[in-house]
Amino acid sequence: MSDIYTEGGAALPRMTAPVRQEPLVMQLCERFRTLIDDGTWPIGSRIPGENQLASDLGVSRGTVREALRALSMAGLLEPRVGDGTYVRAKDELAAILTRDQRGDELGDTLDVRSILETAAAVRAARHRTEEDIRALRRTLADRATADAARDVDAYVEADAAFHRTLMRAGGNPLLLRLYEAVNESMVASIRRTTSLPEDPQLGALHEALADAVEAGSADRAGACAAELFREVEFLSAVSGEPS
Repeated sequence: MSDIYTEGGAALPRMTAPVRQEPLVMQLCERFRTLIDDGTWPIGSRIPGENQLASDLGVSRGTVREALRALSMAGLLEPRVGDGTYVRAKDELAAILTRDQRGDELGDTLDVRSILETAAAVRAARHRTEEDIRALRRTLADRATADAARDVDAYVEADAAFHRTLMRAGGNPLLLRLYEAVNESMVASIRRTTSLPEDPQLGALHEALADAVEAGSADRAGACAAELFREVEFLSAVSGEPS
């Protein structure tokens, strides 16, 4: 086959690969998405101003403004008049799921956590790796240390890490993405239901869940996860925490 084609009487070389020049605004959008995704711009943080970004990146302020506007429309950024622009979500899914959330719906959040984490516990028992088990054990040790020190912030961080590790051990990237999309509400629910010293039954259920995952017992892992959330709901009701 000839390596040229004719258009309007002119012979042109045949393209061997598509030529694609991505607009600068789209390049900036991807750059900013990466900064959000890797935590350089954490959720809830205020990002640098347009002038600083334009200067740092060597582009016009108008180009920066267009990229920020695109990510704001996607729900990843939130411009606040007179206060700058803040990171709202890591991706469009997270933005959609958190757009209309009300922070006082603890019962709804616990229901979602129970569904996702029970499914993840079953999968984790089947797919966990040795590193997953070590990570679970580390987070349990961190929970115990924070509990003994009555350090609520450290306890919440360690407990959230335990549950994220469980989700990752399940090996389902979509399930993990769903969980991370509502991570802010998940962590808030842990904080709202935390009372130190920890109830012994709650600690025992976390240990039993880790044991079941390590043993590869899917049925027992699922049962432990479900029982854990029933216990959390019971303790929150006893404490008078609205759900």
